[in-house]
Amino acid sequence: MAITDDLRKTFSDPTPLYFAAGTADLAIQQAKKVPGIVEQLRAEAPARIDAVRGIDPNEVQEKASARAKEAQETIQTKVNELIGTLDTDLKKIGETAQDFALRSVGVAAEYAVKARETYEKVAERGEQTVKTWRGEAAEEIEELAVAVEPKPEPVEVKDEKPAEAKAEPAPAKKTAAKKAPAARKTTAKKTTPPAK
Repeated sequence: MAITDDLRKTFSDPTPLYFAAGTADLAIQQAKKVPGIVEQLRAEAPARIDAVRGIDPNEVQEKASARAKEAQETIQTKVNELIGTLDTDLKKIGETAQDFALRSVGVAAEYAVKARETYEKVAERGEQTVKTWRGEAAEEIEELAVAVEPKPEPVEVKDEKPAEAKAEPAPAKKTAAKKAPAARKTTAKKTTPPAK
């Protein structure tokens, strides 16, 4: 049963789909930048081509061989220094290897945490993208606005018109009364206390 529950949980988790949607959204954003880059390359291409045409191949070859010789000499001296300072004590080499292995495990764990955080951020972005595609983001904002708005307080209506005006109600008031009944003011009855 545990395997079935694990499979059900795995297949019902929408996070990988949100990750794919977030990745697609990021790819679309990056693709929108391509026309600008192409225009920049078109503008810079003639100057770069002229610079390459003006270079002497023999000069480039000489510089490359000089740098290669310099790098080879540097590597050789570093290897000689390492061999000269190498401690032949096997116990110390074992401790160094163990320390290196532990550091590697720590670095791997750190990268795993960073990868998980990045995965969750992209999945979150994908979830928002999917909600935008579906139009759910607007619905959530409306729900939030309804939840935040305060409840309307009952309004006390005072009628200060003369008695004659009350006898002849205006037609506009009749339609307004049909739409939303006004709050009525209730008065408490005054009772006299019983006589003793």
